[in-house]
Amino acid sequence: MIKLYNSLTRRKENFLPLNENNVKMYACGITVSGNAHIGHLYQAMIYDIIRKVLVKEGYKVTYARNYTDIDDKIIAKANELNVDAGEYAQKMIEKIDREMKYFQVDEPDIWLKATENIDNIIDFVSKLIDKGFAYATKNGDVYYSVEKFHKYGALSNRNLEDAQNGYRIDNDEEKQSPLDFALWKSAKEGEPYWISPWGKGRPGWHIECSTMNMAAFGEQIDIHGGGRDLIFPHHENEIAQTEALTGKQFSKYWIHNGLIKVDGQKMSKSLGNTIILEDLEKIYLPEVVKFALLQNSYRSDLNITDSNFKQAEKHIYSFYKILKAIEENFDVSKGCGVESELEKEVNEALKDDFNTPKALSYLFETFKNMQKKLNENDESVLEDYHSVKNSYKILGLFINDAKSVIEFIDSKTEDIPEEIKNMAEERWNAKKNRDFAKADELRNVLLEKGYTILDSKEDYKLQKN
Repeated sequence: MIKLYNSLTRRKENFLPLNENNVKMYACGITVSGNAHIGHLYQAMIYDIIRKVLVKEGYKVTYARNYTDIDDKIIAKANELNVDAGEYAQKMIEKIDREMKYFQVDEPDIWLKATENIDNIIDFVSKLIDKGFAYATKNGDVYYSVEKFHKYGALSNRNLEDAQNGYRIDNDEEKQSPLDFALWKSAKEGEPYWISPWGKGRPGWHIECSTMNMAAFGEQIDIHGGGRDLIFPHHENEIAQTEALTGKQFSKYWIHNGLIKVDGQKMSKSLGNTIILEDLEKIYLPEVVKFALLQNSYRSDLNITDSNFKQAEKHIYSFYKILKAIEENFDVSKGCGVESELEKEVNEALKDDFNTPKALSYLFETFKNMQKKLNENDESVLEDYHSVKNSYKILGLFINDAKSVIEFIDSKTEDIPEEIKNMAEERWNAKKNRDFAKADELRNVLLEKGYTILDSKEDYKLQKN
């Protein structure tokens, strides 16, 4: 039985789908107004893993994600570049798709785009107006009347007064309440638009996900996911829109991943600390990034420093060295069809609210034992080899060619000047001689010169930052 934390009830629950063995799962995707960053990758990676855990447990999962391909930021960026907003959005989608593929995140079963659902959005908004939950203004905007939906605030655990404090000030005098949010926005001069019963305009952000969910799945889904920053107001508004229209519970389970900070601070353009995927892929392999990110509970915030990736690379390198040695010394084509104890332990960890830190914790002792068996030329190491491969492929680990992984990481130390190599060796000898003051001093000098040392028990690895 899979247990998951439901943000709606604020407790861990047994997972029981609405329709027997069939699971409808949706996760909010990326607004393509700029480059994808590590937070986008983390969210996509988490829901890809959740989907795979469900499938492994025998559920038939249909998983959908969306791209928001029209909004204020996209229009502003397209205008800045003097290009068509639609063309800019499509170009960014193609770029992000390539980056996600590099980081070995599988695609969902269904891709959804806001601009491909305009007719559905207009129909959805029209029905909300007919039911008295929305109203049009003389300017051609349409707003949702929050006070008409009495369950508003259940997901975010806010009352209407708290919710009002969470909204930004809006100068539209035609809004009946500051809480009301836009379902349809009238087009300003020079903006892209679609023809609607209320005039030229485009959809508001919140209505897009409600409509795309209904287009893909109907009135109800099992799981709705996204980052914790989306709980309010985005997911709260999705519930209000959809349940006002259908009279049914929109999603049975709400799952939210934590947010990523960099050196203790929220990522932002103003701070210049955003980790862009196209930069990250130049430095680290997908498995290194995954290993770094998955050592944290998906529901907790994750503070990233450069040392996270460097330490993850050190571990991945040492793990793959052992896998490569096994491949070179034994016939790995000899399969292992029986579920191992490791597989059972990893599966149990992942069934308990997708506990990736616990799943990863088994690796260190496992590889230690594998190294011991290698040293003793013990053929039973093949059982461990296949056990590791079978257990961790669900997390996207140990799925690549060992030789290629090792060569890539080794290549980062090529062309290092002899002066730097000698300094690193001097520092290692100082450490072995327990002259820690000198070792620390030399490490700091190397850091200033742009080089990092990764220590293991018996050796060290020098690499260029």
